[in-house]
Amino acid sequence: MALRDQIMALDITLPTREELPEDLAKYFSVCDKKLGMVPNVLAAYSHDAEQLRTFSRFYNAIMFGEGGLSSLEREMIAVVVSSQNHCFYCLTAHGAAVREYSGDPALGELMVMNYRAAELSPRHRAMLDFAAKLTNHPSEIDEPDRQALRDVGFSEKDIWDIANVAAFYNMTNRVAAAVDMQPNKEYHAKHRGTPAG
Repeated sequence: MALRDQIMALDITLPTREELPEDLAKYFSVCDKKLGMVPNVLAAYSHDAEQLRTFSRFYNAIMFGEGGLSSLEREMIAVVVSSQNHCFYCLTAHGAAVREYSGDPALGELMVMNYRAAELSPRHRAMLDFAAKLTNHPSEIDEPDRQALRDVGFSEKDIWDIANVAAFYNMTNRVAAAVDMQPNKEYHAKHRGTPAG
């Protein structure tokens, strides 16, 4: 099986590391060091250097930029949006991130399966309800939905960031579905913790 076939269903030639522009080869080396792999989504985007640069810059800005949302909250949004869209790639990758940031394997599974079954703070419930509604019924978002976020302490900038994280994953879910993008196998075993017993 070719590397491309393990990543997506499209017959697009992906560059080798040696063929990547220098900045992107360095970026992939950083991924190797920090994650122990290059996420398949980045490998898939590597066929178009400018798209990969743009995708990576925006991803890093919304997931790690300054603001009132924690890394865990951003990942929870990613998983809940992906759960609504049944996106196998993002559920696998970002479910592992929720497990990592929370230190709670069960929370990662709850976000993947049904966040409403989790014991969540009012802040997190409001945030995830907003992200789910924005995913499923975007035309129905109105002022009471924004006010519900303010009522649990989110700032106007936080609401902007929640919307951007949710919108970004709605986009990536659709691209992943369209090309049958497959998650790296390493994600499945990450941050599972010690089994209870």
